[in-house]
Amino acid sequence: MSRQGGYTVWFTGLSGAGKSTIAEMLYHEFQARGLGTEILDGDVVRQNLSKGLGFSKEDRDTNVLRIGYVAGLLSRNGVVTICCPISPYKDTRDAVRAQIDGFVEVYVFATVEEIAEHRDPKGLYKKALAGEIQHFTGVDDPYEAPEDPEIMVNTLTQTPEESLQLVLTRLKELGYLDSDAVLVSGDRVHSGMTDLRVHDSGHVVKEH
Repeated sequence: MSRQGGYTVWFTGLSGAGKSTIAEMLYHEFQARGLGTEILDGDVVRQNLSKGLGFSKEDRDTNVLRIGYVAGLLSRNGVVTICCPISPYKDTRDAVRAQIDGFVEVYVFATVEEIAEHRDPKGLYKKALAGEIQHFTGVDDPYEAPEDPEIMVNTLTQTPEESLQLVLTRLKELGYLDSDAVLVSGDRVHSGMTDLRVHDSGHVVKEH
């Protein structure tokens, strides 16, 4: 049997690694299983809960801790909560973990070189690498990778579908799901809770 009640699936990784893409797919899988679920996306939260914060370590930590606080409230009330902020600092992620009963860390791995070359539509990495943007995570600000996450996906070698399957399988192994079968295929209507690009039809634009 799967765990009763809520829990938090916390995606961490560099900007552009694929966190929101996999989180959005997972959201639809949870919905298809009849689970109450919410997504707390880093950029979306910044526009609302953390408006006015900058990108210093203190402000980044504040943003992550706020997301963690809300995730803890939701999880405690039976909601399966998906979080996908960059959350670059290990001590802050560990502080969030300590607050939430049922915390699953998912490390979404990709290299700065791969993202800058192939997944940088706004050219932010190129500008950061050229010194035109300061305090950019993974370039001139640190990203502290998880040392022992519950789940790790590698978006350099896996398709989004393969990464999703790995997450579902591990959640089943950990006792959070009864089945790791993929229940939703094809185009997914955008949840409205991540910053992924959307077609006029309301469906998520597939990233390649």
